[in-house]
Amino acid sequence: MELLCHQRRRTTSVLWPEDIDRRLNILVRAAAAAGERTSRAELLAALVAAIEVEPEQVAALLNHYRRLPADTLAGDEDRDDLPAVRATGPRRTTSP
Repeated sequence: MELLCHQRRRTTSVLWPEDIDRRLNILVRAAAAAGERTSRAELLAALVAAIEVEPEQVAALLNHYRRLPADTLAGDEDRDDLPAVRATGPRRTTSP
């Protein structure tokens, strides 16, 4: 049986608020705290796969997100309770 997570990959570009990006990193760290080794891309894929394709549910989710105050995720700043994870992919190098 072929698994969904092993299908051919597509590249996507996401433009979103900085606090959402920070939250995604926190979620990756939360997965690590639970013993899961994952990536931002895999976590996003899992979240997309988890939602039911019900128009009313999708609309409610969007409406909820669009009404969140700007400081909603401010508490994510200090999550010392979660392990640090090393970013995957090419490493940045500095030029001399």
